[in-house]
Amino acid sequence: MIKLYEFDELRPEQILNRDIRAEADVEAVVDGIIADVRAEGDKALYRYAEKFDHVVLDDLLVSEEEMAEGLAQVDPDFITTLEMAAANIRHFHEAQKHKNFVLNDQDGILLGQKYTPIQRAGVYVPGGTASYPSTVLMDVIPAKIAGVEQIVMTTPAGKDGKIAPAILAAAHVAGVTTIVKAGGAQAVAALAYGTETVPRVDKIVGPGNIFVATAKRKVYGQVDIDMIAGPSEILVLADGTCNPAWVAADLLSQAEHDKLASAVLVTDSRELALAVQAELEVQIPQLPRAEIARTSIDTNGKIIVTDDMHKAVAAANLIAPEHLEVCVDDPFSLLNEIRNAGSIFLGKNVPEALGDYFAGPNHTLPTSGTARFSSPLSVDDFVKKSSFLYYTREALGKVQARIADFAEREGLHGHARSVTIRYEDEQKGE
Repeated sequence: MIKLYEFDELRPEQILNRDIRAEADVEAVVDGIIADVRAEGDKALYRYAEKFDHVVLDDLLVSEEEMAEGLAQVDPDFITTLEMAAANIRHFHEAQKHKNFVLNDQDGILLGQKYTPIQRAGVYVPGGTASYPSTVLMDVIPAKIAGVEQIVMTTPAGKDGKIAPAILAAAHVAGVTTIVKAGGAQAVAALAYGTETVPRVDKIVGPGNIFVATAKRKVYGQVDIDMIAGPSEILVLADGTCNPAWVAADLLSQAEHDKLASAVLVTDSRELALAVQAELEVQIPQLPRAEIARTSIDTNGKIIVTDDMHKAVAAANLIAPEHLEVCVDDPFSLLNEIRNAGSIFLGKNVPEALGDYFAGPNHTLPTSGTARFSSPLSVDDFVKKSSFLYYTREALGKVQARIADFAEREGLHGHARSVTIRYEDEQKGE
């Protein structure tokens, strides 16, 4: 059963267990996989597909024929749903695009900043016990909007050597043409270093298990990554007017993800807290993934009771959750108090699943408290910013002495001379 706590009784380190460091044996396995992929390329990918995914692959890439075959198996109504969701995601992310700017308000000086998309992005899509077409849409569409030239998607094949039709349908809707049948740390290594078949990319995005997360951390620097994602989290801020059945259902929407997932309710109503506690016991047995949800709720779930909703928001800021639901009649009255959250769901009619699948904002979010300093996946993740500057000879001459003095005070006389040498002839002629 989920435990109840008084907020004032909790120390910050007791609120959530969020140690996402891998065990030593995971580190060793990932190190070995990365080394094998670097040394053997495609051969290692075939071998690991047989070892971990229990499939002997004929080819690492999804062919046009396989794509067509997969699409034919998908309910046309679901393809319509994917297209509607994709349209919402595009609409939201189009608004994130930045414009280059130039400053030329000083004589002889031009300063500016330009945005350039990365050339290749790798998108990791989990497989295994469940397939996530939503991940395809959320991770591919911002890259397309940013202008990425090539997107390489990796996802493990099933035992039949095929990719789940729903994944192929989402890839088709999102516009992915290169799909690699590889999962786990080996897929991350292939994207980072390249193989005979898999092109080396500039950035890897997408969620995965502890082996995937560890591999992303280890290849960072060789490539960029979006984030090191921990288990899923939801925090529901709710007052006494909320329906406890709705709150319990929202908590379970994350608890069913993973035994390590965290579902937290923060409320100013002890009556609601007790009602939700009871309602969870009613709803958990009804879930197909009841065992996972039960472990998550019993191990990582919490109900925290505060004196008022402002203190509840303070608790949420301390926790910095991945998903934050604000289940009150006037959520906008609390919005400006919220500092730390990956995505904020405002009002009683905005369950977290709305954001996961359909509304438009990205569902690839910071976890493990990293919402204190990081942000959801966005178009910004797929562009680089370069500054540029131009000075005329006259404009540089006006400040050459100050630049040289600055450099010499830091002991960098070569820096100083690179400026003053341009004016030595003029000074000699004086």
